[in-house]
Amino acid sequence: MRVRTGTPVPPVEFTPDAVTLLRFGAVTRNAHRIHYDTEFASSEGLAGPVVMAQLHGCLLHRAAMMFAGPGGRVLEVGWQNRAPALAGERLVVSGTVSGVDPVTGRVTLDLVERGGQGDQGDVECCRGSAVVLMG
Repeated sequence: MRVRTGTPVPPVEFTPDAVTLLRFGAVTRNAHRIHYDTEFASSEGLAGPVVMAQLHGCLLHRAAMMFAGPGGRVLEVGWQNRAPALAGERLVVSGTVSGVDPVTGRVTLDLVERGGQGDQGDVECCRGSAVVLMG
């Protein structure tokens, strides 16, 4: 695929449920109860168990890797969380190419993850960037 500034990054969708959050927390050693215990999360003022920051990063990485294609590589990923995402909410990562270095072949992606349910379906959960080498 020929890429240039403005090329869209195809969307990547994921809907983490409570079991996914519990398992992801176990793998990443993030045992904070706000990620799996509905009652505790509510006592902390949250609407339910929230997606952990590292999972947002994994979704941005997945979008970058899928964009880079077979044989491609993700060199960098960074992001800032903007709003909480809850278990059961559909998360969608999309973006655009913001730069292409013709010498090194590095392609920079601007990425955004949106989530929510119903009227809240377009909340910006995190924003970030990635640098890839195309496969």
